[in-house]
Amino acid sequence: MEDEEIDKTSNIEERSAKEIAEFNRQMTNEKNKMLNIFKDSDDNTKKIATPLIENASYMKVELAHLKKYNIKNGIKEFYMNGKGQFGYKESVESKTYNTMIKNYIAVVKQLNDILPKGKSINADDGFEGFGDE
Repeated sequence: MEDEEIDKTSNIEERSAKEIAEFNRQMTNEKNKMLNIFKDSDDNTKKIATPLIENASYMKVELAHLKKYNIKNGIKEFYMNGKGQFGYKESVESKTYNTMIKNYIAVVKQLNDILPKGKSINADDGFEGFGDE
């Protein structure tokens, strides 16, 4: 059996240095917003919250990018296998979005559970306008 060659026409592209810098800027902004909510918390709570905040800020920014992609390109993609079968399937980006949004909501819930009473992080707070800057 011959070795299969990697499809070099794939849609996968690396982010440019400018895109990475913008992604990091957005992530830092989100991280700072969430850290600010925990500023009056005790050190132990901050220690627990910090890695969750790191993950939540990454996911929030990535979700915004995936959402834009899905709006622009749709959530289905055409496929054709080697046996001549073809059709449409859910896109990788759509599957990634659906999985990540569940994980994001779970992390935000964890953060809310350790917050002092009277404070909360809204999972969709500012999310609708996110990325429109």
